[in-house]
Amino acid sequence: MLDVFRRIYGSADGIRVFRAPGRVNLIGEHTDYNLGFVLPVALQLATYVATTPSSDARLHIYSEHKQQMREWTIAAIPFLEREHDWTDYPVGVARELIRAGFAVKPANLLVRSTVPEGSGLSSSAALEVSCALALLQGRRIGRLELAQLCQRAEHNFVGIPCGIMDQYVSIFGQAHSAIELDCRSFTHRPVYLPESAAFVAVNSMVKHALAASAYKDRVKECITAMDHLRQHYPSAASLRDVSLEEFIEAAPSLPDLLARRARHVITENRRVARFVEAASRVDLQEMGMLLVDSHRSLQHDYEVSCAELDFLVDTALTIDGVCGARMTGGGFGGSAVVMLQPNAAPDFESRMIAAYRERFGLTPQVYPCRPSSGAGEVTNFETIAAAG
Repeated sequence: MLDVFRRIYGSADGIRVFRAPGRVNLIGEHTDYNLGFVLPVALQLATYVATTPSSDARLHIYSEHKQQMREWTIAAIPFLEREHDWTDYPVGVARELIRAGFAVKPANLLVRSTVPEGSGLSSSAALEVSCALALLQGRRIGRLELAQLCQRAEHNFVGIPCGIMDQYVSIFGQAHSAIELDCRSFTHRPVYLPESAAFVAVNSMVKHALAASAYKDRVKECITAMDHLRQHYPSAASLRDVSLEEFIEAAPSLPDLLARRARHVITENRRVARFVEAASRVDLQEMGMLLVDSHRSLQHDYEVSCAELDFLVDTALTIDGVCGARMTGGGFGGSAVVMLQPNAAPDFESRMIAAYRERFGLTPQVYPCRPSSGAGEVTNFETIAAAG
């Protein structure tokens, strides 16, 4: 990475490098923007941003993966408009830093990422957080404030009404554990996963165009469903406040589509709690069943799965040693997360690749999901070299 930086910018004197991980969400899908509960893991897959000051009053950003350089004058940043391009994420972050009172200084940035785009493993949040740290250049900011700032960049500039989960776990992730995040209070606790279970993400290698628009639709549908339910339960602020028993009683008064959307969110919050409790008992059977139940709910009630994800899940469940599987991320492509016995991983990977290639003509990528620490500055440059 340092050699590339020197080639692009002429010098790497005074270079600093910042890292932010991607994530896999084990369970708790589409609950974050409903102020519910999620159980993500920060991954070893990460985005690295190397930076030095620039002398020309401009912000320069080069992507190794894209082999593309973009640049803007610092004075123009507050007035830029979305371009539906990868640079929307760092530009959105720069705008929010300026709005928050941080001076964005002229800089040279080089981006290297091992988080595959469109994989459902949150490459966007990893880019946002790593760029924010690079632009801050060590200036103090609270970790929660940083997560919320990056979330605002996605809301206000990129145009995706996402929850806080992706940015939060990229910053607060912990090695050796998942985190159970309460998306209302912005607090979390570590959840240690059984050593007798391994998790892998299987990238479908597709991302359907419907994903962005359908995500916005689901956000609106949940808001409308909550408006209906609040007529029965006026004190409920969000779907997390409606118990399953209360929902069952009120459901006949909701339009069918809204009832199905609400049922997913309400039951998914319960599944997160049950999964955490099952993990504490090392009950792999219960954990696996909850993963499958989550996928069926996303498939039928929330309608955010697709043929490729359903195939990955259904095929995984036929392979020896697999305890459970579900789609992870926003949906309509991306990845499935699979829980399996550690010694089953090599056979699982070969069988899954062969089956998926035969069905769709694509070779899925399989990534071990080893919990990683959250974002920060990298001082051991050998770590960067090992990242590719």
